[in-house]
Amino acid sequence: MSLLSSVFGNRQQVINLDSDTFNEQMKNDKDAVLIDVRTLAENEDQRIPNSLLLDIMSPVFTKEIEKLDKNKSYYIYCRSGNRSHHAAKQMLQMGFERVYNLADGIIGWNGEIE
Repeated sequence: MSLLSSVFGNRQQVINLDSDTFNEQMKNDKDAVLIDVRTLAENEDQRIPNSLLLDIMSPVFTKEIEKLDKNKSYYIYCRSGNRSHHAAKQMLQMGFERVYNLADGIIGWNGEIE
């Protein structure tokens, strides 16, 4: 164990994936759950199919995250990757182990949109 990890603990880092890697990994993950952390208006404008909307700005966001199965894999996205990065970080702090962020958000997404 390094000095830094003994001082700061072994905190997991958010795994940022580009669009193609995110899409491929999610398709091959039988435990994948896709979460959109944008607002309802953003979600209604366009979304990645089969995504679950959990608005990170909502006062009940943390309560909704707590209801999720920690044995699943979570693929998180927002508009640009910033809010989803913060959501993924929060999930890791809550004990989730498999959390992946779409690095460039939906604006960098190369897959299907509805």
